[in-house]
Amino acid sequence: MDISEIDYELPSELIAQTPIEPRDAARLMVASPDVVEHRIVRDITEYLRPGDVLVVNHTRVLPARLKLKRKTGGAVEVLLLEAVNVKTLEWDALVRPGGKLALGEELVDNQGRAVLAIGERSQAGDTFMVRFLANSEHDVMNMLMEIGEIPLPPYITTSLQDKDRYQTVFSHDQKSSAAPTAGLHFTPELLDRIRAIGVTICEVELVVGLDTFKPISTENPLDHVIHTESYHVPQETLDVCLQAKSTGSRVIAIGTTATRALESAATFDSLRGRTNLFITPGYEWKIVDVMMTNFHMPRTTLLLMVQAFVGTRWKSLYAQAIERKYRMLSFGDAMLLYRVANVSS
Repeated sequence: MDISEIDYELPSELIAQTPIEPRDAARLMVASPDVVEHRIVRDITEYLRPGDVLVVNHTRVLPARLKLKRKTGGAVEVLLLEAVNVKTLEWDALVRPGGKLALGEELVDNQGRAVLAIGERSQAGDTFMVRFLANSEHDVMNMLMEIGEIPLPPYITTSLQDKDRYQTVFSHDQKSSAAPTAGLHFTPELLDRIRAIGVTICEVELVVGLDTFKPISTENPLDHVIHTESYHVPQETLDVCLQAKSTGSRVIAIGTTATRALESAATFDSLRGRTNLFITPGYEWKIVDVMMTNFHMPRTTLLLMVQAFVGTRWKSLYAQAIERKYRMLSFGDAMLLYRVANVSS
């Protein structure tokens, strides 16, 4: 496989800089096996059936971007990815610039308070271990609420007035460095309408980490080393999904992260842990029948997952979206994709 197979030309003017209001007014491309329809998100109820199960990722975004300084005055930005050890207050983090930072060097905030110390660089060389200079996990969270910023993706350059617009309405447990963006389209009212149809709504957790920010850099995308992410699928959620499938109903995953969590639980026969599941064309799908997802950056693992779900048809779907000027990426519009059986390319 060549990297060009998951590449496309993304017009910069189509990258959504602000979320649409209300949340469920975003456009929705519905790609069933036989037809493509152009609707809006609140119309999703027309494509759901009693007995279906809709699964969301409940993770909440941390104010994980810290603008700090070296004691010599140089600016350093730290993007927290995931807590590694809550007892020692150690986190995995992206640190920029990180080339000259010494092991054990302390970084300070704008008031000169020591915030964290630099630890070992990862074997891959793209992240650092950092240790907070605080007394407890509670103190760390208070510090993040005070000096941290919500880490919008780098392609969003417009400031966000309402910080809750980068959180889903069903989010809890602040752990992630990015939002599960397909879930941003749902309102409490839309969720109530979905339940009224007879659809069960269940939750999973996948802590969104580094691969959200990291494009594939290998010529053969299958050679890419995917970073692990923490996930948890409650037994009740898995049971409801399996029961639905046994009766001919469908599992609809809201977002690639909910999809990865469900498929990880089924693939590894484990309800929680760290997943390195790399879903690529030829993957044998076990749980998810329909996936709602936003439009993704070129050359990313998320596009590989989409291709594994619907085949190379994604290229024509993206071409239609661009021709019709859909809003792209995190604050953009969405797709409702029906899985194609036996996708091998």
